[in-house]
Amino acid sequence: MSAVLLDAGDMRRTLGRMAHEILEANQGAEQLVVVGVLRRGWPIAKRLAFLMTQIEGTTVPCGKLDVRPFRDDKPQVVIDDSEIPFEVSGKTVILVDEVIFTARTIRAALDGLMRYGRPRAVQLAVLVDRGHRELPIEPNYCGRKIYTEKDDHVIVRVNEYDGEDVVVLEKAQKEAG
Repeated sequence: MSAVLLDAGDMRRTLGRMAHEILEANQGAEQLVVVGVLRRGWPIAKRLAFLMTQIEGTTVPCGKLDVRPFRDDKPQVVIDDSEIPFEVSGKTVILVDEVIFTARTIRAALDGLMRYGRPRAVQLAVLVDRGHRELPIEPNYCGRKIYTEKDDHVIVRVNEYDGEDVVVLEKAQKEAG
């Protein structure tokens, strides 16, 4: 069984709210940079950076981070598709991912981000928080917090890769007793 959690309009409004929250918490965009976790955190990050740029009238740089080389729970990958063409040292980095679950991706992202310098601070923004952490990492900004079973799947589709913007919860199949 599946249920739509956010449609395209919901995603647009949610990201707009998150952009305002980030700017308010940081007194503007002066020292902010945005880094999206590949794959689907990247388009979400670009949208947040664009919205903050529109709101503040000053460009908020946005990069993408490939965490595959830094995972401790998946096979090592040598290819690194990261692109962070700006300075992160001394900046507040808004690290963006589409879903937070166990937090292992974010742990890997923090390791990868440190290759680019020492940020003044790192703040985490996620579109969906589905709980079930294995590591003590919590988002600073969250679009939607949902309660799931560990075996459920939260699927985020973005227009850039999937041709539509939608967040779907697929409930795990229960075995008949």
